[in-house]
Amino acid sequence: MRIIKALLAGAVLLAVSFASVAQEEEAPEMYSYASYLECGGGPLSVVDDLVAEDAERMDGLVDDGTIAHWGWLAHHTGGNWQRVFYHQADSVEALLDGSAAINDRDDDDDAKADDAAFGSVCNRHEDYIWQVENGNGGEERGAAGFSVYLMCDSANETRADEIVDAHVAPIMDGLVEDGSLTSWGWSSHLVGGEFRRLQTMTATDHKALLAGRAKAIDGIYADDSAMGVEFNEICSTHVDYMWNIISEK
Repeated sequence: MRIIKALLAGAVLLAVSFASVAQEEEAPEMYSYASYLECGGGPLSVVDDLVAEDAERMDGLVDDGTIAHWGWLAHHTGGNWQRVFYHQADSVEALLDGSAAINDRDDDDDAKADDAAFGSVCNRHEDYIWQVENGNGGEERGAAGFSVYLMCDSANETRADEIVDAHVAPIMDGLVEDGSLTSWGWSSHLVGGEFRRLQTMTATDHKALLAGRAKAIDGIYADDSAMGVEFNEICSTHVDYMWNIISEK
């Protein structure tokens, strides 16, 4: 069995990065292609089992350098997206080549049946391509993820990136270093829907994740920080999701 072709078919022009890359001056570029799925057509165990059956092949695409990372995330708390499938590469071209490799499969009867089963459960999706701008992957990523999908003033969103670099990143890095979080990331929109920026963080579990997030908020907005206030003026609306990280490599 291969990962379901219907998941990414027709989406290569449209995608979170939970496998955040620590950003240093010489850090390589990293891009994420994410498919956010709504799955109202049946038991979610069906799609989880199909992805689990394909995990060895996906791991092989990482091992041979076709893609840098991949992952499968399950909804814990938030909006209508119930699953996320993503992969990463160091260029947009490699990202699209990765999509082609993921979809490279034999169209035998078993594969068609798997596609039909997957598509009947997760029958709607949105795709984004993100560029990873900043972050810290830590030594070992946790099992719980938090994503903040932000609506930003497109005329000033690069200023939000500057605030993250100067003000937010040192605070988030400190939380990874002291173990409050296991990773964090900041990504910018390239292609997809209405969200312009994505902040991610992970921790060992959801209680630790919310505690670490609270520390981050306290630090970023301490003493009515001018940079924190300015950031909120630029990225004034957001949607939060909490995820269970089922598979990653």
